[in-house]
Amino acid sequence: MNPSGVILYGPPGAGKDTITAELSRLRPEYVLFRRLKAGPGRTTGYRLTTAQRIEEMAQVGEILYRNSRYDAEYAIDRAEVSTLVNAGRFPVLHMGQVAGAHAVTTFPIHWVRVLLWCAEEVTRQRCQGRGDKDVEARLKVWHETRQDLQDHAAEPWSVVIRTDQMSPSQAAQVIDGARSAGVPSEERDIRGLVG
Repeated sequence: MNPSGVILYGPPGAGKDTITAELSRLRPEYVLFRRLKAGPGRTTGYRLTTAQRIEEMAQVGEILYRNSRYDAEYAIDRAEVSTLVNAGRFPVLHMGQVAGAHAVTTFPIHWVRVLLWCAEEVTRQRCQGRGDKDVEARLKVWHETRQDLQDHAAEPWSVVIRTDQMSPSQAAQVIDGARSAGVPSEERDIRGLVG
């Protein structure tokens, strides 16, 4: 089994958590990569640390990517990706920035780069439905994600999925198929997708 990982990029409400759960049901090798987090907000799915610790790790080249959002700092570290890959797992990374999706591919495994997309109204409905207290902030991030994609329209993707047009289980099967087949990333019609 070749070392592989999955990058799920998309706006809030695009289905990253739901599709990750479906991937894990499909194959136990898929596991959510828990990013380092320093700051307020949700704690589920993260490894809590301090901003100082993230900075120390960055200084010695241990951070593949870091970003700030929702008044918190997040980081993807080499050591945790290595631990998962060495255990025969397929890390599933949730990304909200094209730069991050690009940066983590410097880790030398086959990355299935998945662009998840849904309409703004779908993001609103999903965020309200799951009880998010910061729906307006998440809608602002939806617009930032759209702009990010437009600014990086030539960025390659292995798979593009409209999560408002495909079920999570179907999406997981498409992603798993792309991983199994070693589908390469290629340029897509991003401007046509996001309008």
